[in-house]
Amino acid sequence: QVELKESGGLPVQAGGSLRLACDTSQLHYTPYCMGWFRQAAGAEREGVAVIKSDGTTYYDDSVKGRFTISKDNNRITLYLQMDSLKPEDTAMYYCAATGRHEIGEELHYEEYIYWGQGTQVTVSS
Repeated sequence: QVELKESGGLPVQAGGSLRLACDTSQLHYTPYCMGWFRQAAGAEREGVAVIKSDGTTYYDDSVKGRFTISKDNNRITLYLQMDSLKPEDTAMYYCAATGRHEIGEELHYEEYIYWGQGTQVTVSS
């Protein structure tokens, strides 16, 4: 059973920053995509930022210019740097990975097969 492990979620004030990390060391292959998703209370899970194995990144429009996805050189840890946080960023944030092969929609959660348990980000105004 592959387990991804997120960390870094905290309460923070609007305008502040957080960096989330995801331990992907249990993935013994290179996923086509790894990404961050979030789910607010009562809402559907949505894609926030993803990075392909070739380094190409995709962002949801709501976070462009504020969030940055990256991975370390060993591709073991996935990061999400979140700046200029807003109350509407409040959600449970999940790390996820696809299989090896190309997918159709990088920001769609149904394309991802491995997930972490999530880390809570709460932004107060």
